[in-house]
Amino acid sequence: MTAATRVVQALRTEDFDYDLPPEFIAQKPVEPRDSAKLMVLDRNTGTITHAIFRGLGRFLRPGDVLVVNRTRVLPARIWARKIPTGGRVELLLLKQETPTVWQAMVRGRGLVPGKRLQIQGGPEAEIVEVLEGPVRRVRFQRPVHQWLPQAGQVPLPPYIREKLEDPERYQTIFAREPGSVAAPTASLHFTPQLVKRLQGQGIRFAEVTLHIGLDTFAPVKEEDPRRHKMHREWCRLSPETADLLNRVREEGGRIVAVGTTAVRTLETAALHAPPGRVVAPFEGETDLFILPGHEFKAVDALITNFHLPRSTLLMLVSAFAGREFILRAYEEAKRHGYRFFSFGDAMLIL
Repeated sequence: MTAATRVVQALRTEDFDYDLPPEFIAQKPVEPRDSAKLMVLDRNTGTITHAIFRGLGRFLRPGDVLVVNRTRVLPARIWARKIPTGGRVELLLLKQETPTVWQAMVRGRGLVPGKRLQIQGGPEAEIVEVLEGPVRRVRFQRPVHQWLPQAGQVPLPPYIREKLEDPERYQTIFAREPGSVAAPTASLHFTPQLVKRLQGQGIRFAEVTLHIGLDTFAPVKEEDPRRHKMHREWCRLSPETADLLNRVREEGGRIVAVGTTAVRTLETAALHAPPGRVVAPFEGETDLFILPGHEFKAVDALITNFHLPRSTLLMLVSAFAGREFILRAYEEAKRHGYRFFSFGDAMLIL
């Protein structure tokens, strides 16, 4: 039995809990984006350094590559009326199955198979199947992309109570491919000016796609986190990106994942890599659940935010940096007034 195996066997979900008073949860993003605080963790020395995100280049080297998620948040919250009674229904689109069929979380009574809905600002729809809990399979009369930008609203995480004046502020500057119900928040700190400066230092950028589902906010309820059901999310790492990342590693550069979604995409692609390669091209669904004991094959450094207690995201960063180091850093973050969660500050783990 390896040491890594022993660590995994000893895991308990409660080991990833910590106290966070509500005032630490960021309700609005800072302006400009790159003025967020940056906490830098060095895994080799165990030291913590405090900086500002626009100074990220101090901690990177020429030849490094930053891997960002190009997913775009859908205006996935829509409203409807029941046909013929007119009762109000709220839907949150979760996962596309075909151009007209989606899995959606619904709020309203009597939403059984066969129930017809009139989408506000859109077409008619029908409940096709009851899935898990409040989730339904819904068939729309027309493909969603034709009307969703006009009829839908960008959903914000449940812990953000204040209204966001500019919905684009919950999109990253890399967002190109619609498909997520939440933003890859580590990328929210980048500005075009910062990207240009980093490129001027010889730091490259690579893009992957992972469409984020609502389960990213769900706490792990199982006592043993290995029993937690990780929902599948679609991701893609292109042949061009695979070639670049393999070349970077061969040349001695570091692969820096920007966010946990980039980590999951990279490590999924690494599972398919042939001998002598770091990653292989990949397109499909992943349910990779990264816990302490995971052997990282593609990720050398990680940019991330401060995550919810008992979450799969906190478990992932603990797998990368060590649970005790992460929880110590979180306590220091509170002492230094860092802001937590989606609109909060950032962490760089080297």
